[in-house]
Amino acid sequence: MSNILLVGNGAREHAMAEAILRSDQKLRLFSFMKANNPGISSLSEKIILGDYSNLRAITEFAAENKIEFAVIGPEDPLNNGVVDALVKIGIAAVGPNKSLARLETSKSFTRNLVSKYNIPGNPQFKVFTAINGVEAFLNELEGIVLKPDGLTGGKGVLVQGDHFATKAEALKLCRQILAESASLIVEEKFDGEEFSLQCLCDGKTVVATPLVQDHKRRFDGDKGPNTGGMGSYSLPDHSMPFLKPQDLQDGMEITRQVAAALLKETGNPYKGVMYGGFIATKNGAKLLEYNARFGDPEAMNILPLLKTDFVEICRHIIAGTLDKLKIEFEPKATVCKYVVPKGYGLPADHPDAASSRAKIEVGKVGKARLYYSSVDKKEDGLYLSSSRAIGIVGIADTLDEARKIAEEGVKAVKGPVAYRTDIGTDALIQKRIEHMKKIRKEKNMPGSQ
Repeated sequence: MSNILLVGNGAREHAMAEAILRSDQKLRLFSFMKANNPGISSLSEKIILGDYSNLRAITEFAAENKIEFAVIGPEDPLNNGVVDALVKIGIAAVGPNKSLARLETSKSFTRNLVSKYNIPGNPQFKVFTAINGVEAFLNELEGIVLKPDGLTGGKGVLVQGDHFATKAEALKLCRQILAESASLIVEEKFDGEEFSLQCLCDGKTVVATPLVQDHKRRFDGDKGPNTGGMGSYSLPDHSMPFLKPQDLQDGMEITRQVAAALLKETGNPYKGVMYGGFIATKNGAKLLEYNARFGDPEAMNILPLLKTDFVEICRHIIAGTLDKLKIEFEPKATVCKYVVPKGYGLPADHPDAASSRAKIEVGKVGKARLYYSSVDKKEDGLYLSSSRAIGIVGIADTLDEARKIAEEGVKAVKGPVAYRTDIGTDALIQKRIEHMKKIRKEKNMPGSQ
């Protein structure tokens, strides 16, 4: 009987817990969470609640329960060095150590690493620790992206045209970022369509999982503020209709080279998930950023499709033998829609802001899968928090059928909640196809570079 530790309490970790327990092997799941996720609790032999910075509590819980290995879900415990702490007491983990987790926790580390090892995919960029020189570099760029260095929960990136219009506004925002963050990354803005490439890595071998596209904007039509992700979709062929095969090959090659560079730079193999946020442009796939773990919501698109035993995958990652394992996914389409409080992403003084403390009821979701995220289970029922509440996933042979299943599931959640109706629709995807056609045509125009 194997005992496995899961660290994390979101919908991503609920999907991970489910994947672990689908194993044919005899095992028990133990979970360390900062809040009680009812889905994870129902699948766990034992849970403990605590802060992800309390490494002693995590390691003591692991030692007491004779854990074989740990699987780390979110970025915070990785940033806090939970893998280093577990390794010290002889417990292996799927997830990078603190130094390697800089792939996500320090955007400047990753940009500089890619540059140092001459890996393709970087934009024009500069890292600043003071305002000196910022204005001159802003004037060199046609379009601008600003990033504080560090973890921002997927909401810290500021893009020209979305968050600011002029270079004067950009300079003002740079001053604000440097007042709150040790450093600032200023980058050129790419024009294209984004895709999520989540790869499994054992330090040497990199294995792709099905491509997913996430939707960060709060409202239909990609309008409103950025969120942690309102939903996502994947297709039966595991690609995206607006991509060329070369785009995926580019993304994979960049990820392989980054994994090799991390080993050279730190002396340690990267064992875990390398989740590349890429953008397809007229000049091929470019790197937006890396995350050091599965995406949320993207984990909910791919883990339910996994045919290979997830526990075996974890063991091969730890052993450095991923090349010996055939990893397969069902050829199905998925649509994930996040149910959120009506006030999610809106100002605190908005009339719907109070929805973040309201009670909800969850009925039968039909054929859909349900993954709990930031909900509070009390004696009298389930309550919303200020964050995303429940991920609802439809899985089917076609995208349209998967979307219908997800839509039915979402309607089973009653209370002051909202969701995006357009994720997985033909209209939204067609918009992306047309965008890429337009961009790629420009490359062939007379006089273009």
